[in-house]
Amino acid sequence: MTVSPFVSRLQTLPGWLAGILAVVAGTLIPLSLAPFQLWPLGIGGMALLALLLEQGSLAQVFKRAWFFGVGLYGVGVSWIYVSIHDFGGASPLLAGFLTLLFVCFMALMFSLPFYLYGRWFSRWRWSLLLAFPATWLLGECFRYWFLTGFPWLYSGYAHLHTPLSGWAPVIGVIGLGFLCALTAGVIAQLLWQWRQRAVALLGSVVVVLWLAGFALKDVAWTHLDDKPINVAMVQPNISQDIKWSAAFVEPTLDLLRTMTEDLWQNDWVIWPEAAIPLTYHQALPFLNEMNDRATEEGTGLMTGIIYDNPRDDNYYNSIAGFGDAMGIYHKRRLVPFGEYVPLEDWLRGLIHFFDLPTSIIAFGPMEQRGIQIGQVAVSPSVCYELVYPDLVAFSARDAQVLLTISNLGWFGDSIGPLQFMEMAQMRALETGRYLVYSTNNGSSAFIDEKGRIINFSKAFSTETLSGQVYAAEGMTPFMRWGSLPLAILSLVLLVGIRVLRGKTPADQAGILDGIDNTKV
Repeated sequence: MTVSPFVSRLQTLPGWLAGILAVVAGTLIPLSLAPFQLWPLGIGGMALLALLLEQGSLAQVFKRAWFFGVGLYGVGVSWIYVSIHDFGGASPLLAGFLTLLFVCFMALMFSLPFYLYGRWFSRWRWSLLLAFPATWLLGECFRYWFLTGFPWLYSGYAHLHTPLSGWAPVIGVIGLGFLCALTAGVIAQLLWQWRQRAVALLGSVVVVLWLAGFALKDVAWTHLDDKPINVAMVQPNISQDIKWSAAFVEPTLDLLRTMTEDLWQNDWVIWPEAAIPLTYHQALPFLNEMNDRATEEGTGLMTGIIYDNPRDDNYYNSIAGFGDAMGIYHKRRLVPFGEYVPLEDWLRGLIHFFDLPTSIIAFGPMEQRGIQIGQVAVSPSVCYELVYPDLVAFSARDAQVLLTISNLGWFGDSIGPLQFMEMAQMRALETGRYLVYSTNNGSSAFIDEKGRIINFSKAFSTETLSGQVYAAEGMTPFMRWGSLPLAILSLVLLVGIRVLRGKTPADQAGILDGIDNTKV
C-alpha cells in the first residue's frame, strides 16, 4: 500500500505531538462556527482527526479522539466559566476546575463512538470514506440524547450560509454534519492514498452533493401567507444580579409597563424568558392588568414566567399567552444545574452554583399544544430547547411561526450568545418558518424562513424591537422525518461493514505498522 509523504510523516510523530495535533484539530470546529465563521477550518479539523485516527492503534484512536474533544469543547464552551463564576458565585479557581471537568466529560462523550470506530472500522480501505462519516453522525446523535443531551457545537452549523445550507430543510444540522464528515473523509483519503479509484468516485459524489445543496437553496418547501404579522419585542436588559431581588420586583414590572405602552398597536407583543420576577400566581394582579390591556387593544401578549402549579407543587419555566394569545407552554428540555440539579440530594447547598434561584424547575410534558393567536398557531420554545433540532422541527408541524424566548445574561459578554443566534437561524432554515427570537439582554432578532436575520437589537441594551413575520404552511422534509433516517442508515452501514469484515486486525494485535499502542 503506497502512502503519501504527508501521512508518512504523520505516522512518525511522537505520541505527545500527535495528541497536541488532535487538540488543535478540535479547536478548528468552534472556529468554523459563530462568531468566527471560518467554515473551511471545520472540515480541515475533521480531516485531520480522520487521519490521526486512521493510522493509530485502538488505544491511540480513543486517546486522540478524546484530545480532539478537549480542543473542541475547551474553546467552544469557554462561556461556561462566565456562567459559573460571574453568576454562579464560584471562585475563579473553582469555576476553572468545574469548567475543565465539564470539558473533559464532554470530550469523553465525544470519544466513546470513536472507540468503537478504532476497534472495528479503522485501518480498512473504506474506513475514511464510509465508516468515519457514519461514526461522526452517530456521535452527534449520541450527544443529542445522552443524559438529556448537550447538542452544542455541531459541525453543520458552520454551513448556514454555504452551498450545503440547501440541505438543511431536508436532513437538518446533523445531516449537514454527516456531509461535512464525508467531505473530510474524502480529503483525508486523498492525503492518504490519492491514487485510489474509489476516492475519485466518492469525491465526485461529494462534489455533486455540494452542487445539489446550492440548487436546493432556491427550493421553497413552505408557503408564506401574504398578510404580515406586526410583532414587537421588549428587551428589558435586567441584570442577573438583581433579577430575583424582592426590591426590584416593582421597578421591573413598571419597566415592562412603560416599555410596552407604545407597542400595543402591534398584533403581537413579546416579553422574554422569565420577564416577570414573580411566579404566575404571585403575579396574577399584574397579569390580569396586562390581559385586560391586551384584550382592549386586540393584541396577543406572550411572556416568559415561572409557573407554580398548585396541583403538584411543581415549578415550570413557561410561556403564557394573554389578550388574543391563548395557551401556556412549559419548557421540556432543561439546563442541568441552571434549572435543575442532577444528584440533588448530594449537591444541593454544596456551593452557591448548585443553589441558583431557578434550579428548582420541573420538566414540562413532552406532548403540549403551542400558543394560538387568532388563526395563527405559534410553536414556542424556551431558551435551551432551541438547540434541539428534532424537538423544534416536530413541534412546528402544526404551527405557522416559531417563537423562542431566552435570557442570555448567563453567557455574559462571551461567544455563547453568538453561537445561540446561529442555532436559532438554523432552526428557521430547517423548518421553513419565521422565528421570533426574544431575549432579556440581546441581541433579539427577527429571522426569516431561510435563516436570515432581518432585524436585530443591540446586546446589553434596554430597547424594543419591531418587525414583521409571515405565517407559513407546509412542512420541510426534515420536519417530517427528523434525524432518525440518517441515524438508522449510518447504524445499518456500520453494522453491515462489521458483519462483512468479520474479525479485524485491530482485534488481534496491539501494534500496527510498528506503532506502539502505549503512545498517545
